[in-house]
Amino acid sequence: MNVFTSLGRSARLCLFAVMATVVLPASAQPVPQPQSIIPAAPQLAASSWILMDAHSGRVLVEHNSDERLPPASLTKLMTAYMIERELDRGSINLTDMINVSEKAWRTGGSKMFIEVGDQVSVDDLLHGIIIVSGNDASVAMAEHIAGGEAPFADLMNQHATRLGMHNTNFQNATGLPGDNHYSSARDMALLSQYIINDYPEHYEIYSQRTFSFGGIDQPNRNRLLWRDPSVDGLKTGWTTEAGYGLVASAKRDDMRLISVVMGTNSEEARAQETQKLLSYGFRFFETTKLYERGAVLATPRVWGGNINELRIGVDEEVFMTLPRNRNEELRARLNLNADLQAPIAIGNEVGTLEVYLGSEVVGERRLVALENIEEGGFFKRLLDQVQRFFSGLISNFTD
Repeated sequence: MNVFTSLGRSARLCLFAVMATVVLPASAQPVPQPQSIIPAAPQLAASSWILMDAHSGRVLVEHNSDERLPPASLTKLMTAYMIERELDRGSINLTDMINVSEKAWRTGGSKMFIEVGDQVSVDDLLHGIIIVSGNDASVAMAEHIAGGEAPFADLMNQHATRLGMHNTNFQNATGLPGDNHYSSARDMALLSQYIINDYPEHYEIYSQRTFSFGGIDQPNRNRLLWRDPSVDGLKTGWTTEAGYGLVASAKRDDMRLISVVMGTNSEEARAQETQKLLSYGFRFFETTKLYERGAVLATPRVWGGNINELRIGVDEEVFMTLPRNRNEELRARLNLNADLQAPIAIGNEVGTLEVYLGSEVVGERRLVALENIEEGGFFKRLLDQVQRFFSGLISNFTD
């Protein structure tokens, strides 16, 4: 069963009331507006870059985005993500005190300046990792969570695989150079999307400009936190091998973008090139929420159940990122599985939702059952079999 509907602004608010209609005739479709004129994407002085919408996941700009490059301290995004995940699971707490090993204390590069033998809270270590890129703090947390940096790196790679980071391999928790330590701009954008959407309660840390520990004040190296009030994260990185990199996120109105720039030649260059990407994205695109999670999109017939109709919808919020001023051209099509048969459990996939801009599919989501339907009694199932038989005959005759 295929059902089309317009997705104009007013239609989105009452979609459930119109989804049961048949395919709309061409004359009923919204009149296309003149398409937005979008200039070519900016070219950057960098090895690799990508611009992604944080909600819809749409990639707006990319260049060498799957190239495997040394990520330097961008690695710490995964280190922080794993800490946040453990906090969310309750296996560690922000107030837990962590013993600082000699290995953590001796780790070179950028430091939080923890001392060997000290006990430092998870909260302070997480701040030290995110804001001042503390290698010592990263090793201390790796040892606490996994018993050592090598097993922690193994966990990092398992999570990278789970998140779909196909061009990433971690050898340590810090980003210090390694022969087989690499990631890509796309993978870093994807990881940042999970950080923002999965653990928003910790995301505020990424926007903090300074951090003080042990009487030492250090600034966040993300210069855009001072220059652009819409920028609120995420992480910088630098080694001689990697050059200067920056993963940034900015939010304007209801739109949030994630940019990744890798392989620039200075701190100033990574800030300027990132600003070009963000300005381009916000100027020429917009993101709209089409459906809330759990919104009822249709109520198709179910055979053999204790009730005759099933409420179906999406199990996640649906966002679309489009050129500005083209949202009124959106249409949706429901592709429902034929002959839905009880029993059906909440969350069972029953079809797909396709979102079109003209003839182009710009988004696809799974349609799921929003309620349980149990088998009906013997006579109810028998009656449905008869009705289903004659319904099939009529359908074949009309076809």
